[in-house]
Amino acid sequence: MAVTNVPDFFGSYVFNQKVMKERLPKETFRALQRTYEDGEPLNLDVANQVAHAMKEWAIEKGATHFAHWFQPLTGVTAEKHDSFINPTDDGHVIMTFSGKELVKGEPDASSFPSGGTRATFEARGYTVWDPTVYPFVKEHTLCIPTAFCSYTGEALDKKTPLLRSMEALNKQSLRILKLFGNNTVRHVSTTVGPEQEYFIVDEKLYNQRKDLRMTGRTLFGAKPSKGQEMDDQYYAALNSRIVKYMEDLNETLWKYGITSKTEHNEVAPAQHEMAPIFTTTNIAADQNQLTMEVMKKVARRHGLVCLLHEKPFARLNGSGKHNNWSLATNEGENLLDPGDNPKKNAQFILFVTAIVKAVDEYQDLLRISVASAGNDHRLGANEAPPAIISIFMGEELQAVLESIKNGTHYDKISKKKMTLGVDVLPPIPKDSTDRNRTSPFAFTGNRFEFRSVGSSLSISGPNTVLDSIVAYVLKGFADELEGKTDFQQALNELIKRELNAHWRIIFNGNGYDESWIKEAEKRGLLNLHNLPEAMERYLDPKNIKMYTELGIYNKTEIESHYEIKLEKYCHVLNIEVQTMLEMINKDILPAAFRYMRDVSRTAIDMEKALPGINCLTAKNLLMKLSGLTDELAQNAEKLSQEHAQTVGSKDYMSEAKSYAQNVIPAMEETRAVADQIESLLGEEYKPYPSYEDLLFLV
Repeated sequence: MAVTNVPDFFGSYVFNQKVMKERLPKETFRALQRTYEDGEPLNLDVANQVAHAMKEWAIEKGATHFAHWFQPLTGVTAEKHDSFINPTDDGHVIMTFSGKELVKGEPDASSFPSGGTRATFEARGYTVWDPTVYPFVKEHTLCIPTAFCSYTGEALDKKTPLLRSMEALNKQSLRILKLFGNNTVRHVSTTVGPEQEYFIVDEKLYNQRKDLRMTGRTLFGAKPSKGQEMDDQYYAALNSRIVKYMEDLNETLWKYGITSKTEHNEVAPAQHEMAPIFTTTNIAADQNQLTMEVMKKVARRHGLVCLLHEKPFARLNGSGKHNNWSLATNEGENLLDPGDNPKKNAQFILFVTAIVKAVDEYQDLLRISVASAGNDHRLGANEAPPAIISIFMGEELQAVLESIKNGTHYDKISKKKMTLGVDVLPPIPKDSTDRNRTSPFAFTGNRFEFRSVGSSLSISGPNTVLDSIVAYVLKGFADELEGKTDFQQALNELIKRELNAHWRIIFNGNGYDESWIKEAEKRGLLNLHNLPEAMERYLDPKNIKMYTELGIYNKTEIESHYEIKLEKYCHVLNIEVQTMLEMINKDILPAAFRYMRDVSRTAIDMEKALPGINCLTAKNLLMKLSGLTDELAQNAEKLSQEHAQTVGSKDYMSEAKSYAQNVIPAMEETRAVADQIESLLGEEYKPYPSYEDLLFLV
């Protein structure tokens, strides 16, 4: 039965403000508050007091160890546990935890991805507490969210660039707000609510699938007689096993202070979704990483497995992570809410114009931020946005922007021309138009929903890009508008000019339609089909200029991330090919041969028992299976050869391109034959649980 005292235990495993206020001296609490709210650094005395209180609280929660919890460029979290114990002279131990241990750690950095910036013997790395995110107790360990950097200062994680981008956007947003006379706002933050899609399968069946265990997705699988075509899974009543899982998941997340709000069945069989309430972006990123970890662990407690791969099952919907992104001031104002007075309207339109320009000029970076071997299977399919980046504005807001762009009448406001600062925009309801699920980047009333993010990806990367590109455009706007004698005229000219220049990125139509691909090409929009195509643009001078001028990355970090992303893509596909070949040779072909042998023996026995019986059905089946097994063996050999040539490429870009252009098509051809064989085998001869088993036996 579900718990009912949620408010009593919500955040009970988090060293949050309530706990701090209870356990810290008033002056120490105030100092820590200034760190959380204004980024003021902690001095060592304050850090020691905080560390002591944190340790005492954690021990009460059952903790014996502490760990700096960080996000290396692997895409998952990392932690090295140290116990609180320290020996005493009399042979006993005491439990200690210092401010120095709280603030800074020194894990071995040699084996984490660095893109060639560090040799293996250069092992030193530093973790530094991010005091804007609350520590928490996980199992027997006090986890302290930290940034991770090298001895020479380069970021080796996803958190550091995200924090830099948030600060850049804060700085430039404050400049813009001052132009509109707002001098009281101290801080502007981006906020995110990441919806998380996932599949749940039975653990026993999962353990019998080498492809799921090794790669997270099925490399083979014949189409089941029923898939998602009946539309009877979406929002359907949850089965009892899933209910128990979700109850356990929610309770665990709530104890970690994660506001798990929404749960439901998704479109595909065995697919589900969890959505939290939005929060500040770096907190949301940390919490989403923890959410994915908890989802997997809780599933195992129930004899289940949580699949976070973007496309675990062919011909079924894949899983994304819709990134609901907005801007908010410390005074509680959402800068992407149109408001109902002229000054707020003009301010809103300027921020929207900046986003339009940013998304248009940096389509490549947004596409790169969501590119992965897994997500390439999903983008452009019938449940995900296309690989082409565009913005959906909705009918009403687009009409407003178009009237400004063209200097024409806006019929919904007394047939007057739009002159910012004079006319009042009509209220734009949050659901003023139908939701466009085919748009990669959609305005949904008071936020933008970046729908291209893959389910397994860290949201730190996409949000670093979003924050950075918008900050850079706002910087250009502020540089232009500051000091203008006629601010209103300069504002109108800037907005009209930029909307005209970047109107091509706005598209309210069906992103799945073939005609959009042709239309996008005419508009000059990028259609980057896969990760290697996208990464070719990563080192463009405009991208390096933007990142380095804002201080998000230095050139060394940019180049290292280029190498890391390509390297990971190649490693993922290398594992998939090796797994695929092993399953063919050890599972599929032997299963087919066993079935052919038994069918052949049965046919021979029947002919002996009943002279004159020809057993044409059995012979035809044997002929068909014999041809398919020969074809599968030939395709597997071709795949093996393509793979061998690819692995020997001169660099990661060449290797990645070869995987995309040569190996993946060979994998698809090989799979198609194997799936035909599976559909012909008797049930007891199938080499692994089928799609029907995995999807409908949960």
